This record gives sequence, structure tokens and C-alpha cells, in this order.
Amino acid sequence: MRFKIDENLPEELASLFRGKGWDAFTVDEQQLAGTPDPPLERICRAEDRILVTYDRGFANIKRYQLQGSPGIIVFRLKQQDTEYRLGVAGRLITALRKREPRNELWIVRDTRIRIRSA
Repeated sequence: MRFKIDENLPEELASLFRGKGWDAFTVDEQQLAGTPDPPLERICRAEDRILVTYDRGFANIKRYQLQGSPGIIVFRLKQQDTEYRLGVAGRLITALRKREPRNELWIVRDTRIRIRSA
């Protein structure tokens, strides 16, 4: 799987994904910091990269169609510290080993992952 980690998540998340053998870049690494949401979503589609973000706007399936999407993963957590986010990411990685989010929106919460399909 291929991922693009948005600037609102810790850069260590890309390292976690790489450690599992996945291709992961941050928007900062690709000089995309500050890119508005619609162009960022189009770039992810063109690169066939799953967008991983904290930006709730990407959870709007009317604005960001799931059909033909490599997938969108949106974190919605109560705690904001890096250690906590990375701990929850460990559970996300377990879920990703079982299923790819292609054509899906995954909402990652503190104790569960909600999945919406196209």
C-alpha cells in the first residue's frame, strides 16, 4: 500500500508505515505543505496514495467521492499528543493488514474504526 501522511499528523506515522514495508510519504517531504484540500485529494488519486489525515473535511463523502479513490483515513481522537496518536496508529496498522481502504473512508477513533464504502 501507498500512503500520504497529511501535515496535521506526526511525521513518525510515515516511519511506522515504512517499518511495515509500505510506501509512505508526508506532505512535507513532497513539498505539499499548505496545499488546499481539493488539490491534495486529486494528487493522492493521481499517485494512488491513501490519504491519512486529521482534517475532518475529508470525511465529507459528498465532496470527496469514494468511488475510484485509493482510500481516505481520517483520525478523530480525543487526545492530541504524538504518543497517543501513534498508539492508535498501531491499531490502524493491524486493521490495514487485513483490509485495504480502496473506495472507502475510514474514521479512526480512540477505540474503533468506522468504515464507509463507496
